[in-house]
Parts: sequence; C-alpha cells; structure tokens
Amino acid sequence: MQRKRQARAHPSTSLEQRQSKASMLPKFDLTDPKASLSLLEDVTTNVKQIQDSILEAVLSRNAHTEYLKGFLNGQVDKQSFKKNVPVVTYEDIKPYIGRIANGEAADLICDRPISLFVMSSGTSGGIQNLIPLTTEEGEQRIFFGSLYRSLLYKYVEGIREGKALTFYFVNPESETRSGILVRTMITCILKSVNKTNSSLWDRLQISPHVISTCEDTTQSMYCQLLCGLLQRDNVARLGAPFASVFLRVIKFLEDHWQELCSNIRTGRLSDWITDAQCVSGIGKFLTAPNPDLASLIEQECSKPSWEAIVTRIWPKAKCVEAVVTGSMAQYIPLLEFYGGGLPLISSWYGSSECFIGVNVNPLCKPSDVSYTIIPSMGYFEFLEVKKDQKEAGRDPIENHVVVDLVDVKIGHDYEPVVTTFSGLYRYRVGDVLRVTGFYNNSPHFRFVGRQKVVLSLHMANTYEEDLLKAVANAKLLLEPHDLMLMEFTSRVDSSSFVGHYVLYWELGSKVKDAKLEPNRDVMEECCFTVEKYLDPLYRKERKKDKNIGPLEIKVVKPGAFDELMNFFLSRGSSVSQYKTPRSVTSEEAVKILEANVVSEFLSQETPSWGIHHELHHSR
Repeated sequence: MQRKRQARAHPSTSLEQRQSKASMLPKFDLTDPKASLSLLEDVTTNVKQIQDSILEAVLSRNAHTEYLKGFLNGQVDKQSFKKNVPVVTYEDIKPYIGRIANGEAADLICDRPISLFVMSSGTSGGIQNLIPLTTEEGEQRIFFGSLYRSLLYKYVEGIREGKALTFYFVNPESETRSGILVRTMITCILKSVNKTNSSLWDRLQISPHVISTCEDTTQSMYCQLLCGLLQRDNVARLGAPFASVFLRVIKFLEDHWQELCSNIRTGRLSDWITDAQCVSGIGKFLTAPNPDLASLIEQECSKPSWEAIVTRIWPKAKCVEAVVTGSMAQYIPLLEFYGGGLPLISSWYGSSECFIGVNVNPLCKPSDVSYTIIPSMGYFEFLEVKKDQKEAGRDPIENHVVVDLVDVKIGHDYEPVVTTFSGLYRYRVGDVLRVTGFYNNSPHFRFVGRQKVVLSLHMANTYEEDLLKAVANAKLLLEPHDLMLMEFTSRVDSSSFVGHYVLYWELGSKVKDAKLEPNRDVMEECCFTVEKYLDPLYRKERKKDKNIGPLEIKVVKPGAFDELMNFFLSRGSSVSQYKTPRSVTSEEAVKILEANVVSEFLSQETPSWGIHHELHHSR
C-alpha cells in the first residue's frame, strides 16, 4: 500500500494533476482492522519516502499561493523550503487567516477551498486560534481514527464483544464574515457522520449520534449516561477525549444517579429533557419500566465509597480510553480510583493543527505512554528544546536546530513543527515531546508538556512540565489521609512587595460525604514539597534576598473548578476539549477562585537551591 514517490510538479501543473500527487493516507475500509494494521506497518516503515513525498506534494500544489510564493519564488525543492520558509507561530499567519475569514480567496495559503476553520480549545495555549482545514484533510482525520481503533481490537481482548460508551459533546458552530464554518475539532468529527457512515457509528457506539450531537451539553450528558446504564451489559469500553472530561461525567453521575434510576424504574424520561434530539435518541432504549436494573444501580451508587464504580456499574468494560498524558497525567490516580483496575488507554496524540501520532502499545502503563508518528498526516520537523535554554528563558528558535522526523535522537526533547496540505507551513505546535524509541522506522514520542512558561516571577520561569512534576510529588502526601487532589491551577501574586506563587487546590475524599478538613501540617508540607521540586532557579531566588516569597496553597470548595470551567465555556471553549489552565491570569477567573477559598497554607521552610533534578519524581 506504499505510495510511490512522485516526480516534482512544476507550479503551473493543472489543479487536477497536483491533486493526484497528494501522498496522504490511502483510503481503506474503516471496518477492516486488518487493512488498518497493514497500513500502519507500511507507513511506519517507509517513513523517509513518505515524508519526502508529503513535502513534495504540498509544495507542488501550493507553491503558487501568496504565502509560499513570497518565500520560494517558484522553487519547490526541499532545500529551498528549509532555507527560505521561516518557522512560525500563529501570530505570524494570523493576518492571512483573517483575510480569508473576511472573504479573500483561500489561495492566499492553500490550493483548494478552506471548508472550515477549526477553533482550538484555547485552554492549553491560552488563546483560541482559527486553524484552516480542507475537506480532504478532514477526511484524513477520520481514517487516522481507524488506525488507533484497530490497535485496541488487536491488544484488548474482548473489546469487540460490545460497544463504546464514549462521551462526546459538540459546540454551537459559527461562521466567519465570509461564511466559512467555525467548529471545534470534536464538533467537526461528530458532524462529519452522515448517511454513508452512520452505520459505522451505530456499530461502534452505545449512544445514538443524535444525542452526542445535541448542543445542550447537560441534556446530552444525562442522556448519554442513561443510554449507558440501560445498555450496561453491552458496554465494552468507556471513555472521553480527555481524562478530565471523563471525570466530569463521573461527577455528573454522582450528582444525578438517583434521577437516572427513577427514569429507569418508571420507564419515563425526566420532564426537563426537552431537546428533540435527546428525546428521539433515548426513545428506542427507554421503552418500559425496569425496576430490577434501577435497584441494581442504586445499590452500587449508594455505597459509602465510589471506588471502582465504573467496573461495578459496567462489569463487562475492558478499558477506559482517554488522553492521560501531559497535563492530563494528574488525573491518573482519580481514574484508577474510579476505574477499579481497568486499563487506562491513551490512544492518540494530535491537535487542532494536525493529527500526529498513535499509541501502538495501548496496554502500557499510563506513565509509559509514547505516541508513534504517522508520517502520512503532514510533513514533520522538530525544533530541539534544551533544558539549559528553557531555564535561561531563551526561545530555542534562536539556534535554528530544526531536524527532520527521521533524524530525531532518543532521549532528546523537541517541539513539533508541522506543514500541512491545508495551509500551515513550518508551524510551531507549542508542545514538548521526548523521543523514547522507534516503531519500525517511525519515532515514538512521550508528551512532556507545553513549551510555555506558566508562572514567572523575578528571574524564575516555571514551565508546565516542572509544575506538574512538583504537584505530582506533593499530592502523594494526601493519600494516607484518604484525600485526593481533584483539580488545581496556579497564579503569581504580585500584590505584596515580595511576590509568590499561589496554587488553588480542590480536594476530594475517598469516602463519600466525608468532611474535607485537611491537616495544616500536611498542607504546609505540600507547599514545601512543591517548592522543593521546582527548578533550581526558582529555589535560588526563593533563598536569595527573599526575591520570592513562600509558596501558598489555597483550598477551594468542591465545585469551584466547575465554575471556572463554565466561565471559560462562556467565552467559547468546548466541553469536549476543555482543559483546566495550569495558570490563570484573567481577573474574572481569579475572582471565581478567590470567592471559593476555604483555607490557606504557606510553605514554612525554604528549599535548598542545590537540590538536583534527579530528585524529580518521574511521571
């Protein structure tokens, strides 16, 4: 199934000829796992040929666009591309995006129409960007999904004996001034389901498509749960796009199980479910009273602890599927608590800009997850990220260490730089990935975090990776007290002469309805532990002349982070893609958190700045 390398086309080649040279994922039967696995072997073996072919096809098709013509002047060879086309961020291409959104032709950046703009979540990078997407590349992302699904079928025994209870939520779509649709990525995928592929959805998913595409998130979540409960013996796997989303569903179940059981017992849907899609979708399942099922679910949900609640309610489930890498890694203990030992599978890695890699070893430990790059999804380069540059606050682009996919080195950290058929050229994704090995000839990468400073005070810059590691070590102190860290974020408080870091923690108990009164000594030790595991420059500034004050943890009421989420959702974020920001700068967001503070704790010791990174707890 290997696509042969195409001869380079002249920019004046006809559109039809240029389109035939696209070297993307060949189309295959989405219902045939063997075909998918065969393709996976092929594309991960012929990496260099595919990557050269991808770049060749992109340049031959798009060299005439205003953007590339300004750099290449008609040249379409790889050397000219690397020498003349700059590595960019969103701010560099934003003027072109704006012009297309306002009505200018897509050939500013791309040889074919932009079918829609994908709106990024805005919660990991801080702002919502509009990413161009063609119909062709949108279809490629559907095929990408079948690659990782075939791996689940291969490695997870019994997973095909039932269906998936995967919780998806759509956002209302909008249009640009020129009429181009704007959707989140999850909404794009869900709304791509049509008459021709709806049978595949019905074959794979517990919830009807009409329920998953209901724009009322609360009604949709309720009815998706109700579908899952009514068909509990047919649920072979559960999941959501991100770990945080799945945990939000569990919390929703905790708040609504009595009402759900009442619906099951009476065979009658709650009156407040009025959305036509939800009503019609649930109608085929909620057909008659089922008091036995209601009693069984009530028995499990009313127990003092919700440990292993997933396996108790869905006894035939084989795994929980959700992204658990990067900032999602902090939710692993909660997923393990609720999941009752079910494997946690982090299937794929991608972004609004490009779908990038799959986990070819889905049953590995969450801490060992690596993603294998699928070289047919775009042209991939990597900007080397060095720790000493990060600590000095320098952008690694200054050294121009950009390498091809086949030239990355095991153990090194890189930021992905993608070139796509939809009009992104040498675009910095903003993530940090660490090379852990190879699958055939395609490298594995472990997601380290965002290439982003989340906290900065005096001369100290704290990256997301370092903050996550520090919090992961500190929350271990809660376990002997049956407490769990449910959610957290942070900010810099510069209101006093000596500024300091503030962490907001929402705690939960392993025992139902237990009082959340953390011990002061324990929490102060948590404060110190966070500081102890931050980078040396922070610790040095903490000690030297008191440039940075003691770190503070503020415990907030249960539900505070739901309020924070609702705030960001009101500004356009998507429930399916929402990720709690690891630092907040918005005054409104800070006010929400401060209004929910119930107790405050300060670090009582000053960490030694000579402690080395070897002390960091590996995730």
